[in-house]
Amino acid sequence: MEKNWYVVHTYSGYENKVKTNLEKRVESMGMEDKIFRVIVPEDEETEIKNGKKKVSKKKFFPGYVLTEMIMTDDSWYVVRNTPGVTGFVGSSGHGSKPTPLLADEVDTVLKRMGMADPVTQIDFALKENVTVKEGPFANFTGTIEHIDVDKQKVKVHVNMFGRETPVELDFSQIEKL
Repeated sequence: MEKNWYVVHTYSGYENKVKTNLEKRVESMGMEDKIFRVIVPEDEETEIKNGKKKVSKKKFFPGYVLTEMIMTDDSWYVVRNTPGVTGFVGSSGHGSKPTPLLADEVDTVLKRMGMADPVTQIDFALKENVTVKEGPFANFTGTIEHIDVDKQKVKVHVNMFGRETPVELDFSQIEKL
């Protein structure tokens, strides 16, 4: 069984209440191994009123909640019978299992919410020679001395004016020689 994202339809204005209710039900019914994340898709909206900046959250799919889960009869029942839930989107009839969202649909929503950073695949190695593609050190060559995968950065020793100078760069700023 694999986990997927599903769209749950709620009464309008009950999205946050459904999220809270569902998270409590998951805990009380021991479904943590089948129902993982519950998200209300929303953007941060900044408005300036009377010269003051106000940041508020605005739902971009009102009436819907995204749920990451492994679809079984039990998990379906727990979500479907949560107060405020009217059903799953993508199920063809009463009692039928819904269709999960596609991975790129989920990525689009998570990125819009700032919850998913695109991860750059790297194939650089320590002591490898690279060229800087952009930034103030563009066209310089150097040697990779440190790789920080989490921050997506490398420390490259660049030869400048006859001296080795350490420079921190993003993965996207370098390429292999």
